[in-house]
Amino acid sequence: MAIPRSPASAQLSRRDVLRWGLALGAAAPLLSACGGVSTSGGGGDGALTFLSTQFTPVEEAERVRGILKDAYPGRVSYVVGDSSQAGTQVRSQVSSGDVRINLLGGLHGDFTPLAGDNLEDLSDLMRELSDKGYSSNLQELAKAGTDRTWYIPWAQATYLLAVKKSALEHLPSGADVKALTYDQYLDWAIAARRANGGKAQFGLPAGPKGLLHRFLQGHLYPSYTGALVTAFRSDDAVTMWKYLKELWANTTPASTNFDFMQEPLAAGQVTVAWDHAARLVGAPQAAPDDWMMVPAPAGPKGRGYMTVVLGLGIPKGAPHADKAKDVIKALSQPKTQIELLRQNAFFPTVKAEIPADLPPAIRLEADAVRAQQEAPNGILSLPPVGLGKRDGEMSKIFRDAFTAIVLEGADVRRTLDSQAKNMKTILDEVKVPCWAPDPVVPGQTCAVG
Repeated sequence: MAIPRSPASAQLSRRDVLRWGLALGAAAPLLSACGGVSTSGGGGDGALTFLSTQFTPVEEAERVRGILKDAYPGRVSYVVGDSSQAGTQVRSQVSSGDVRINLLGGLHGDFTPLAGDNLEDLSDLMRELSDKGYSSNLQELAKAGTDRTWYIPWAQATYLLAVKKSALEHLPSGADVKALTYDQYLDWAIAARRANGGKAQFGLPAGPKGLLHRFLQGHLYPSYTGALVTAFRSDDAVTMWKYLKELWANTTPASTNFDFMQEPLAAGQVTVAWDHAARLVGAPQAAPDDWMMVPAPAGPKGRGYMTVVLGLGIPKGAPHADKAKDVIKALSQPKTQIELLRQNAFFPTVKAEIPADLPPAIRLEADAVRAQQEAPNGILSLPPVGLGKRDGEMSKIFRDAFTAIVLEGADVRRTLDSQAKNMKTILDEVKVPCWAPDPVVPGQTCAVG
C-alpha cells in the first residue's frame, strides 16, 4: 500500500513513497497473483525457487533479486505470490510429497499456520546464527508457540516516537527521552502544553486513516496489561484507558484529523508524536539535525511495542535444503540486511551498524528500532494474526472503544464489556490462536479476558 502524497511528503520521490509504503505492514501487503511453480526442485537451470509474499511490486522484487545475486553465489529464482496462495501451495506440495519450493519468505502470520507439519525445523540453523544478534523476542516469535524454530527472522518494520529537539526543554527532570515511561510522557505533554500557553504540543494519529488502533493494540495494552485479547477488559485495562483519557486531554484536539503524523510534525502543529516509521519519515527531511526518533514509552508491565516481522522458512521435504539454508545465511548477514533497508526500507533483525550514507530519516529510525527491540523490558506485539477479512472489524473495536471512552466520556468498564462481546464473536468465528503479546497456544482459540 503506497503512502498517499501529502504536502509533508512531497519532497520524497514517487519511488521513495512506494518504498516506504511497503513498510506499512500494519495494513495488507501489496501482493501480486502467485503463479504456479512448475519446475521440479527449483526454478530451472538449477536455480532454487524462493517464493515470497513480501516485496512483490515489480520494483521491489527486482531489488531483492539484485540483493540475492550479490549475497549468494548460486542461482535463485525469486517468485512472488499472496499469502493465502503461498500457504496453499506449500500445503499441497508437502501433502503430495512433491515439494518444488525451496525457500519461503513471508510475514510471521504466513508461517504460524504452517508450523509443524509443513515447515522444516530450523532450530539448528537458529543456533548457528546466534552470533548475529537476534533479539530474544524475535527468536521466541519464530517458534510459533512451540519449542522449535520454524523460520529465521528476515526483516522488520515498527512504530516509534518522533521528537523535535526543541521539545526536550520541557522533558521532566531525570527523564531519559530514549527510555521514557508513560507517566513521564504524560508529564512531558502537560509541561509542553503549559509552556505554550495551553496549546498542546503532542499528537496522535487519530484521523480516519490513522493507526491509533495499533497504538492501543501494540503499545498501551501490552505496556499496562502485559497482554491484549486475554486482558481486554481487565482491571489493568481500565487503568490504561483512564491514563489515555488524561493523555488525550494534553494532546492536540486536531489529532482526530491526523492520518500521517509526519505532516503535522513537519508543519509545526506538534513537536512530539507516535506513528508507524513509514508515516514519520517525512518529518525530518528539511532539517534532520533538529529531530530525534526514540522508542515508545514503557508502562507498569514493560515497554510494549508492535513490530511487523518477515521471516525465511523451508517447506518440509524441500529439495536442496542445505542450499536453501545457505541463502538464509546470506540474507542474515548484517551488510545484506542493511542493503535491504537501503533498497526496500525494512529494518534489520540482526545487529548491524548503520552506515552514514543512508538518508537521515532512515538513520534516525534505524537506531530507534534497534534500541526499542533491545529494551530489557520490551514486550513484543504483533498485528492480529489469522483474522483475514475480519481484521478490520478487530481494529474497529479498538477505535470504537476510544471514541466512546476518550472522546464521549462513556463508562470504561461498561464499554469494554460491550466491545468484548464483539471481539468474542469474531474470534469464535475465525477460531485462531492468540498472537503476541498474548500466550500463543497452537490449536486453541484465543479467548477474550
